[in-house]
Order: sequence, then C-alpha cells, then structure tokens
Amino acid sequence: MRQLYLDCGMGAAGDMLAAALLELLPDPEKWIQQLNALGIPGVHFRREQTIKCGISGTQFFVTVCGEQEEEHRHHPHNHHPHRGMKEIEEIVFALNLSSKIKEEIMHVYACIAEAESHVHNVPVTQIHFHEVGAMDAIADITAVCILMEELSPDEVIVSPIHVGSGQVVCAHGILPVPAPATAYLLKGIPVYGGSVKGELCTPTGAALLKHFASRFGEMPLMKVHAIGYGMGKKEFDAVNCVRAMIGEAEGESDVVLELLCNVDDMTAEAIAFAAEQLLDAGALDVYTIPIGMKKSRPGTLIGVICGRQEREKMIPLLFAHTTTLGIRESVKNRYRLNREIHTLQTSLGNVQYKISSGYGITQCKFEYDDLSRIAKEQHLTLDDVRKIAESQRGETPLEKK
Repeated sequence: MRQLYLDCGMGAAGDMLAAALLELLPDPEKWIQQLNALGIPGVHFRREQTIKCGISGTQFFVTVCGEQEEEHRHHPHNHHPHRGMKEIEEIVFALNLSSKIKEEIMHVYACIAEAESHVHNVPVTQIHFHEVGAMDAIADITAVCILMEELSPDEVIVSPIHVGSGQVVCAHGILPVPAPATAYLLKGIPVYGGSVKGELCTPTGAALLKHFASRFGEMPLMKVHAIGYGMGKKEFDAVNCVRAMIGEAEGESDVVLELLCNVDDMTAEAIAFAAEQLLDAGALDVYTIPIGMKKSRPGTLIGVICGRQEREKMIPLLFAHTTTLGIRESVKNRYRLNREIHTLQTSLGNVQYKISSGYGITQCKFEYDDLSRIAKEQHLTLDDVRKIAESQRGETPLEKK
C-alpha cells in the first residue's frame, strides 16, 4: 500500500504543502510548467531552492499580475477582490483539468466557506472570500490537488498539527492564533500550540489537510521512497517546513484504544453476554484475564479493543453490562498483516482461505467454517479436509474475493 505521511510540526499552508509534494516528484520543474500552462488568470508559478536551519528544501511562489499577494495578504489596508463561491467556481471550471480535480478544488473551498459562514454567522451564499479567495490561494489549492492526483497515495497520514500561538493581523483586524476559521476547520483534528509566536497553520492549509487526510497520527511503519521539504516564507528558530514522505507500508498500522476494567462479582454467563454486546456494537476484540483483587478475591480483567470513533459507544456499554465502577483507557499502536481472501475450488467443494503478508512474513490459513462444514457433510475429520485442500491449492486457479 502506497502511503504519504505529512509532518506538520511547523503547521501547514497551501504553498508549503505544494512545495513538499513537488519535491517527491522526479521532475518538479516539469510540473511548474504544467501549472503555468493552466492559464489561471494573471497567475504565475515558480519554485526556488532554499536552506533553512541547514536543511535544503523548496519554496513555492505565486505571483498575481506580477505581485506576490501572499506577502500582503494579512495587511488590513490592502484591498483584494472579494470573490464568492460562484466566481471561484467559474474560474476553476474554466481550467483544463479533469472533473475529479475540479471537484476536489471546490470541495476544499466548500470547507472554507462553511468555516467562514460559521465564524461570521452569515449564510454560505453570502460569503465573499478575502485572504483565501485571492488568486494566489486558488493557485495553491489547485496545485496541491493536481500533485496529489499525480502521487496517488492509497493513504494519507497527517501528524498532529502545530498551530502556533499569539495573534495574527488580517482583513478583519487582530485575531487569536489559530484564526477563527482555521480553528473551526481543525475541529476534531489533533492540534497543539507552543512557544512559537505566529500563525503556523492557515485556513487554506487546514482545509487541504482535512480534505486529503485518511487519518491523523504518528508516522506509520513504512519503507520511505522519497522525502520532500516544503519551506514557508517566515523565519523561526525551528526549520519552518512541511515534510512529506512517501513509500510503501510494511503491512498495515493504525491506532486503537484499549479499555480495561476489573470485576469480581459477575458470573461467566454475564461476562459472556457483555462481550457479545460490545462486539456487536463494533469492538475489534474483547478478552478476559483471570486476576487477583482486593481481599484476596479472584476476579476478571475485561479488555476491549476499539477504534477511537467507537469510544463513545463502548464506555456506556461497559458500564451498562458489567458491574465495574471505573474504566481505564490507553492508546495503542496496532500493526497488522495485509490480508486477502481467496476461494479455492476443491473436489470436496469451495473452501475460502486467507493469505496474510507483510513485515517479511507470508501466512496462509483455510477458513474454519468451510473446513468444518465439509467435514460434517463428508464425514471426515478437520485434518483430512485440510490436507485435501492443501494438496489441491496449487492445482486450480484462485478466485480472489
């Protein structure tokens, strides 16, 4: 599986993301030429190699009618054209791009429009963009969407996002960091502040990350093929960049929650019933361990493995179906082998089997339910059916399910 990891330890902006993605491609200048050939009105793209804190990377520049708008974007006395969604849509759909890329560009703007609508308490149809609606922002979003299409990762993992601290000057005045629209866009996403004073994550950067991220978390286990550094324009003590890494997953990995509770006054039947309710509600696994508790009482530790999104269902169910008075939670990294289900046509009937691979391991296992069914029908043992299936696995074509 092809994975893209975006390290946003110094936030993210549209130009930084575009620059980082450019560095992952073998011929970045070719893509600059293709971006300039799009004909976005008055827009010109260019890139420059730069060094920050001893690290070499790329800066991505957009000029509009010869002016680099990004430098003046937050200045309250500059008056850029105000564009609504209709005007932006007209510009985007006039470009020579696939329908998929155009839809992605407009989806990013729809996220921004929703955030602006919430912050200013006006309908989306009345939103007229200031900073994010300027032509350079249209250019940044278009560039990122095109480059993501070219890279075509199967999964995009984004680190927790550093948003900065302090205040930022924009067209509406002096606002806290993160700016209100950025804060709204980042709802539900892991973020953090810090000692760095300034706006590290812009609304455009937040909307792009929200649109493309498959999930947020730490860097997964992967074989890295290329690394890109997209440099920001501002100078800080730390290197101001987005780092992008693309490679192949060594199997699959994700983050799960482990919920634990101890009980000493439940019957085996009650514990089994509780486990069934948790599994039916979406738990990945439920297990029990015999333990010793206070007053030398034998007890049971009940463990539940679930995804983050299932937490709000699992905790009430644990309290409802067990006698526990408290639940402990821990976050775990989970590593999984890639799994494929195949169907084998044997002389005894169809048998499904699972091939698991990754981390230098390949395993094959026949499905118990199929072996058991055939054994009962043919009056054979499980071992007899398994040996027949193994002997015939290489003799007939495999049908991947």
